[in-house]
Amino acid sequence: MNNATQLQYLSISLYVFGAIFTVGVYLMMTWIWPSGWSWEPRQPEYEQMIMGVYATLGVFLIRAAKEPLAHRSLIQFTIASSIVHAAIMAVQAIVDPTERANLLGDVPALFLVAGVLWYLLPKQAEGAFS
Repeated sequence: MNNATQLQYLSISLYVFGAIFTVGVYLMMTWIWPSGWSWEPRQPEYEQMIMGVYATLGVFLIRAAKEPLAHRSLIQFTIASSIVHAAIMAVQAIVDPTERANLLGDVPALFLVAGVLWYLLPKQAEGAFS
């Protein structure tokens, strides 16, 4: 894949993931698939914080989509934080049998976000993060 195509796909991915983070996390946690995206017993305060953080990140990913290379550190943060979040949630879901649905819901979704952005983010000079 050439650089122009890679950047075009990266931009599209940032728009899509940004929109999902902005409104999709809320919809998944409250309407579409709560068992795969929230924890039991329900914790409204925690859920509001998570939705607020991801909605904010989503807005910034949408803004970054216009000029992805100028926002490399934001994209790298999204990759790293998605991996860390998914890994911690995976361990918690394995330890707590009531949370196993998260292994099919938000855990793979976050690994997918990280993988797609990592693959599409053009690599920098040797020694760089990506």
